[in-house]
Amino acid sequence: KPPGKLLASAHMIEREYKVQKALAGSPVPVAPMLLLCEDANIIGTPFYLMGYVAGRVIPTADLPDLAPMERRGIYRSLVETLAALHQVDWREVGLGDFGRPDNYAARQIDRWTKQYAASKTDDIKEMEQLSAWLVAHLPTRAASSIVHGDFRVGNTIIHPSEPRLAAVLDWELATIGDPLADLAYLCMAYDMPPGGPGVSGGLRGAKLSDLGVPSEDEVLSAYARATGRPGIPHWDFYKALAFFRIAAIVQGVYARGLAGNAADSSAVQQGERVRMMAQTGWEIASAAKN
Repeated sequence: KPPGKLLASAHMIEREYKVQKALAGSPVPVAPMLLLCEDANIIGTPFYLMGYVAGRVIPTADLPDLAPMERRGIYRSLVETLAALHQVDWREVGLGDFGRPDNYAARQIDRWTKQYAASKTDDIKEMEQLSAWLVAHLPTRAASSIVHGDFRVGNTIIHPSEPRLAAVLDWELATIGDPLADLAYLCMAYDMPPGGPGVSGGLRGAKLSDLGVPSEDEVLSAYARATGRPGIPHWDFYKALAFFRIAAIVQGVYARGLAGNAADSSAVQQGERVRMMAQTGWEIASAAKN
């Protein structure tokens, strides 16, 4: 855990350790959890140890420098792994107290609306529009499962020689919530440009068949089959929520950079990224069919 004063919900390594330990032996590949030390006197901050997992870490959704067949296999593994996570009985594996299963989306909208307001530096009308639209289109019913909170290819270790996941990393944002929020987060890359402020490896405009990357519809169909769902309801809502949430998170990063007099090129880049995320989210919301 980073030293110094932190937000109460930031860098919760204890939760990371707990959820990964609970998933050991499940169909979800995780690194072995070896030790959790909550005594800050040992090395100056709480820490945990995990076992080494051999493999590749590729940060972007376009999986550069891989063959099309390998990309397709990795995407298949991503979807199968996410579906497996969402089917784990969280109570049975000892996570009954890991989060509130009710009203996840409503709580996310409330949380990130407040966080954005607290760190606001510029007027971005799409953020206010998105917040109001999300409240007005909140699904009346939703499933509950373990959610990763940051599930993307860059937070996985890919097997050294096979097109499959060897481990899922970075469980800091994991909780009990709505599984479709995780699925929408994974699919954000389809609406993001291949380059731009703070973004690399987006898939918008790419010829997916040439890359070997499945289309968004193929991902949704594969996830629905793997989880036994007849379909993916309220998809535009979940995608809009994903962009709203990330825009609010990045706005916080940008505001903290400015407050620390770090208004350099990277801070400016983060500000541009907030606007791009908000605009993309609002495009999805304003064109929504469900």
